[in-house]
Amino acid sequence: MDLILARHAETVFNAAARMQGHMAHTPLTRAGIAQAEAMGAALRGVLGEAPDLDLWVSPSGRTQQTAAIIGEHLGLDFFRWRKDERLLEIDVGQWEGRWYQDIVAELGRPIVDADRGLFCEPPPGGEWFPAIAARLRNWLDGLDPARPALVISHGITAGVLRGLLVGGEDWHGVPVAPRAPQGTVFRIREGREELLHIGTGAAVTRVA
Repeated sequence: MDLILARHAETVFNAAARMQGHMAHTPLTRAGIAQAEAMGAALRGVLGEAPDLDLWVSPSGRTQQTAAIIGEHLGLDFFRWRKDERLLEIDVGQWEGRWYQDIVAELGRPIVDADRGLFCEPPPGGEWFPAIAARLRNWLDGLDPARPALVISHGITAGVLRGLLVGGEDWHGVPVAPRAPQGTVFRIREGREELLHIGTGAAVTRVA
């Protein structure tokens, strides 16, 4: 399998430390647009114009906006991207749309592990890491291993996907790779990971 995996660029919710979750439409900031442009330029340098590969994106607005910019750099039609809900970010349930600081103040404890940058308790009404891993395994099982793929996804989802493919530290029964800044792009082949482009966004965000 030859899979290029990118984390979407910075959004207005990322910048404001507000929970966006899996389906909220949260547009890119100006910094995020610049990150997406840099991602596209880097991928153009690696893949050339109009590369023959399968295109995958989560249905959320922020990944599609990132994909549209990258696609222009590569000379690829936006309407070739395949939207798949299994690539969505963690569902934060009742936390969606809320300010991170308000949730912490209400609970009286941190909800994100300071070292890993991952939620340390399940979001109420949302999902947890084993469920994310299950849907990603299901998506992987349907891929054609003979076809290269370019995937635009999310911070936590990408960490779990990389963990499944190349390994990572256990987090509540799921291997999760170290977090990467927004706008970062990896290439995964034969169980090994290569950093193609490192983004300028935050490595660890409080809002997925």
